[in-house]
Amino acid sequence: MKHTVFTSSVIDAPVDEVWALVRDFNALPQWHPVVSESTIEAGHPGDRVGCVRHFVLVTGESVRERLMTLCDISRICSYSLLDGPLPVRDYVASLQLRPVTDGNRTYIDWRAEFSCAPDDEMATRLRIGTIFQDGFDALKRHFESRDPVVAGTVQA
Repeated sequence: MKHTVFTSSVIDAPVDEVWALVRDFNALPQWHPVVSESTIEAGHPGDRVGCVRHFVLVTGESVRERLMTLCDISRICSYSLLDGPLPVRDYVASLQLRPVTDGNRTYIDWRAEFSCAPDDEMATRLRIGTIFQDGFDALKRHFESRDPVVAGTVQA
């Protein structure tokens, strides 16, 4: 049986600025607090569909994921879990951003579908949801900490 975790938030920054940060499949350590380091295997760029990222969590756990979709028009990326600490099978997640025109903000949602043993379902849902929300909270802090005058300035 497939299970789904869905989390969403609004970030007080323009969608293009948020997308510029999160679209790089190798940039998790720059914005997600549970990721300490990340590399793209085989030296591929972090925006090449099919690339595999290997990252290490602050807990020391290792994760490998494959980028399945990256679309700058729809501002969506999806990826599959190859190896990691979660007791899941067939894990596929997507992160999508949309503009909120009221205030020039960003609506962001992160969802995952996966299979797991019934005994693991609740703990797995909780862990995935927490990881997603921690990412949203970190993005909010990142964009709150920027200088609004500099952030809104157009560079020639």
